[in-house]
Amino acid sequence: MEIELSPDLKSDRKANEAADIVRRCVHCGFCTATCPTYQLLGDERDGPRGRIYLIKQMLEGESVTLETQQHLDRCLTCRNCETTCPSGVEYGRLVDIGREFIEKKVRRPMGQRLARGLLREGLTSPLFGPAVRLGSRLKSFLPDLLASKLPMGERPRRAWPSNSHARKVILLNGCVQPSLLPNIDLATAWVLNALEVQAVVVQTSGCCGAVRHHLADPDGALNQARRNIDAWWPLLQSGGFEAVLVNASGCAVMVKDYGHLLADDPAYCEKAAYVAERALDPVVFLQPMLPRLQDILGQNPARPAAPNVSYHAPCTQQHGMKCRGEVEAFLTQLNVKVLPVADSHLCCGSAGTYSVLQPALAKTLRDNKIQALFCRGPRSYSVCQCGLHWASSVGQPSYRSALA
Repeated sequence: MEIELSPDLKSDRKANEAADIVRRCVHCGFCTATCPTYQLLGDERDGPRGRIYLIKQMLEGESVTLETQQHLDRCLTCRNCETTCPSGVEYGRLVDIGREFIEKKVRRPMGQRLARGLLREGLTSPLFGPAVRLGSRLKSFLPDLLASKLPMGERPRRAWPSNSHARKVILLNGCVQPSLLPNIDLATAWVLNALEVQAVVVQTSGCCGAVRHHLADPDGALNQARRNIDAWWPLLQSGGFEAVLVNASGCAVMVKDYGHLLADDPAYCEKAAYVAERALDPVVFLQPMLPRLQDILGQNPARPAAPNVSYHAPCTQQHGMKCRGEVEAFLTQLNVKVLPVADSHLCCGSAGTYSVLQPALAKTLRDNKIQALFCRGPRSYSVCQCGLHWASSVGQPSYRSALA
């Protein structure tokens, strides 16, 4: 695809990066076949190829409107199209740049500005956890859209393991997932403890920056990335800490991208690249220890019979972290029967704040995913990690972390 940047953007680094990505597109349309919003809406502008054209026109200096912005907003950034693309178009990076540029050109209505501002500040605030606990007790008095995002009730929790081990890892001190689904990190810590690996949460760290990054606040996102790097750096340099494990795959993709996002910051570029290399999905870290985990489970006389499990792999895990099929293979080797899920590549509709900002599309995608997860008969568990959208939506048999 040919593109000629407008004169005012010719020296802009991000505009030139976007132009390079646009030029890789060969118009083949393979992306439309796997795009969730195109499948629902049937509008070329609500598929990757159409959005690429819209971004191209904006970078060339053509006028953009609230309608243009709406089509970019409807993108889930699931990056399914990247997995499908034969030309290696980095669509996720392109749409982030496009959203940042259009935010400067088009003034949103007041309602949208307030909603996005509340999400940027509220979800990443240290008060979010207490607010979730209070909201869970007052669900019947809250609006349906808000109440539907809150947990149905917290299961009894074990204490965090207190054992000290020579091998150590860092767990992300996140914002949304630890508040809505805290047992995921807790289960991970206990599994690691059984394998003689200590999981540590650094309290001076916090949100990965993805919420701000995807809500067109790149400076705020980079500040959060720098804070995390500062918090983790002494531990990673000490030699005892091997990796940064991130259960919420959307956050994992963000941390994995620190090196790219801070490449132009001389004070942080090398540290960011080092941290990004050590950001892992827990299953990737656990894979070499699978034989030991099998032995531990085999020695447990109280272990229940092998369950049937349906697993939804988050888009960011499949298409961002490139961990396709690894969780399913891991569970299978632990004597768990993993049932096939129809359209397993498609997004569940969560996509961070998407389920709040685009509730109608998100609900349709969620309902489609629930139907796919449960259409093959009884199973013991349904496994997912897409917290904000799923915290209270799956009331069928059970809902747990893959590591619980």
